[in-house]
Amino acid sequence: MKRTVLAAVLAAAIAVGAAAASGGPSLLHPSTLHAKAPATFSAKFTTTKGVFVIKVTRSWSPRGADRFYNLVKNRYYDNQALFRVIRGHFTQWGISGTPAIAKAWQNAYIKDDPVTHQNVKGMVTFANLGSRNTRTTQVFVNLGTNTYLHTGGFSPFGVVTKGLYAVFAHLYAGYGEAPSSHQAQMTAYGAHWVHTNYPKLDWIKTARIVH
Repeated sequence: MKRTVLAAVLAAAIAVGAAAASGGPSLLHPSTLHAKAPATFSAKFTTTKGVFVIKVTRSWSPRGADRFYNLVKNRYYDNQALFRVIRGHFTQWGISGTPAIAKAWQNAYIKDDPVTHQNVKGMVTFANLGSRNTRTTQVFVNLGTNTYLHTGGFSPFGVVTKGLYAVFAHLYAGYGEAPSSHQAQMTAYGAHWVHTNYPKLDWIKTARIVH
């Protein structure tokens, strides 16, 4: 395992352990992350291809906005692969590089929100399992007009305000859908497995609430 990856995984484990010991919010216990998101806020993602920013409007998708806010605030998206990159369609991420955390969130479903905005280019939406009320942690950025997603609970909660072209147009897309077919392995074995099996993928280094 690369030293930088090992350090990130160890840091995440230490932070999670400390939070759990203190009785505060812990990524190992999804039910403890239940803060209400502000009416609007932005999240800054630093990746291997640069920075992108997502502006969230809670009224668009309240449950989705709250879940995203809690995940970013508690650094869930740090050290994670942008594992599904389909040019002109979407980029998806949301599987923790720390197996214990990834497993804890597998069944932490939230109910659907009404779809009040369309899945057009730049809009950010939670993925689901293909059925109602199965959103957990995975999100995607629409890179085109995905009209087929306007039903099925795909409710956009935010929009990319920086980096849509500078970052998403340059992410490695050569693996196509292949990494997505190995989500079980990503969950079970974490960042090391992804780096070993899909070494060209781009990664989120950090994700932070900025205002």
